Amino acid sequence: MQNTSYIALSRQAGLWRQMEVVANNMANANTPAFKGEQMMFREFLVPTRSTERAVGTKLSFVQDVGVLRDTREGPLTKTDNPLDFGLHGDGYFQIETESGMRYGRNGHFRLDQTGMLVNSQGFAVMDDRDQPIVFAPNETRIEVATDGTISTENGKVGRIKVVKFANDQEMRNAGDGLFETTQEAETVERPYIAQGMMEESNVQPVIEMTRMTQILREYQGVQKMLDAEHDRQLKAIQVLGSTKAA
Repeated sequence: MQNTSYIALSRQAGLWRQMEVVANNMANANTPAFKGEQMMFREFLVPTRSTERAVGTKLSFVQDVGVLRDTREGPLTKTDNPLDFGLHGDGYFQIETESGMRYGRNGHFRLDQTGMLVNSQGFAVMDDRDQPIVFAPNETRIEVATDGTISTENGKVGRIKVVKFANDQEMRNAGDGLFETTQEAETVERPYIAQGMMEESNVQPVIEMTRMTQILREYQGVQKMLDAEHDRQLKAIQVLGSTKAA
């Protein structure tokens, strides 16, 4: 009977995908503002055929239904770089990319050749009027208040826009630490932006390593069960063959 093998293989497939998620968490343990993820599973019931009713009316398979993002804030680390900004509390920086508006919490910014404030990939950081933030060539003393207001020796330049959404889990990974969503962005009226600081990843490597070990052990346990089931079926075939030959 193949049902045992099918159920075990569904579990192995789920464990394999879970291992990929954990490995990705480990790889991004030092990525600024990275949010750890974990798999979500559920029981998937399949009706059995009439010839298999001895094992019950339904078979229970493992089904992965998606990835849950851990949106908890990572620790803030001091960098003393005036263009590093750590977000404390809810919210995302709004970034204008070639594909449209994207959102992220990685506040490691810089000035491009035109004096525009951009992220690590060179995309413009938006102000509260949905416009790029540009500094004059003679503006060298950049100060940012906790509410995002930017000032230089020449006065106020603008205000960094911080937005939030109704459901963070509906935001899709757009790569390079950015997210996209069809949800309407809501401006955070009183954000807390720490200049000269960076939000670290919220991944805890020790916990992820423990998860990786547990997943590996479970995978090996399922494999042992599959090997035992294969041996059982092989012996059954051999016994049936011997009986017919006799």
